[in-house]
Amino acid sequence: MRLLRIVPDNTRFKFVWFRRFSYPLSAAYSILVLVLFLTVGLNFGIDFKGGTLIEMQAKAGKIEIAQVRQTANALGFGEAEVQEFGDGTELSMRFPIQPGGEAAQQGVVTKAREAFASTYEFRRIETVGPRVSGELVQAGALGVVLAITGVLVYLWFRFEMPLAIGAILGTLHDIVLTMGFFLISRLEFNLTSIAAILTIVGYSLNETVVVFDRTRELLRRYKTMPIPELLDLSVNSTLSRTAMTATTTFLSLLALVIFGGSAIEGFALVMLFGVVVCTYSAMFISTPVLLYMDVRGQGQREEAREKALAGAKPKAG
Repeated sequence: MRLLRIVPDNTRFKFVWFRRFSYPLSAAYSILVLVLFLTVGLNFGIDFKGGTLIEMQAKAGKIEIAQVRQTANALGFGEAEVQEFGDGTELSMRFPIQPGGEAAQQGVVTKAREAFASTYEFRRIETVGPRVSGELVQAGALGVVLAITGVLVYLWFRFEMPLAIGAILGTLHDIVLTMGFFLISRLEFNLTSIAAILTIVGYSLNETVVVFDRTRELLRRYKTMPIPELLDLSVNSTLSRTAMTATTTFLSLLALVIFGGSAIEGFALVMLFGVVVCTYSAMFISTPVLLYMDVRGQGQREEAREKALAGAKPKAG
């Protein structure tokens, strides 16, 4: 039985040459992300923003967004954010934080039930007070910073300096582009989003380490091969594995987007984007960076140091 191959053997793609397009494209996107972050900001979910979130499904027929919004605003809890999702029979309402503590938040739910229970089924209710949301923001930000710092420290000690710098730049690049996805798509940024970002960091690390391990191996094997050719060979020799990993992960996430329901749809969408970005980054961002560094000289110095240490070990008597 013939095996299925997504990528043929012995490819000779000029990945390094495409840096002429990938670098300006990523730079322009990163600038756009920065501008959007400073002007528009993230669409924080109830975890970080606080308030009351209610998801409902129409018992019969389609929903009437305008009517629901008008009724929700008339309840006297401030302007409600009403959004449709799913197949046209589901919607979500988000009310701002109410003064008066937990009792005031529960009062929102009570009034909403009185107003909509006859025509809508309540599927999900979440209430988060200002103190809890503030603590979640601090804990979430601290968790992301510590996790990313740990990954960067690992990369610094895992590779020689040029390879470590390339891997760190690639990881940061993937984080910035993922944040841009949140800013442009206006997906809610909540605790699940933090989980998605950390998962993407791990996936990015995995893709980069595979390519750079092959780069380090080839540097020691082909000591006179020009660096652009060697970098292209590194990516091409791991391309089949990269394509298989990306394809299987993408299809699994696509199934979650289609059949997983609204609870994990946001996470799956971000991960879909992350798989594409991490694969693109490993081939067209992280690897070409090594052209601008003394990757061969650093590798030779590391190899000489290893030989010196091995020669200095006392022989067993």
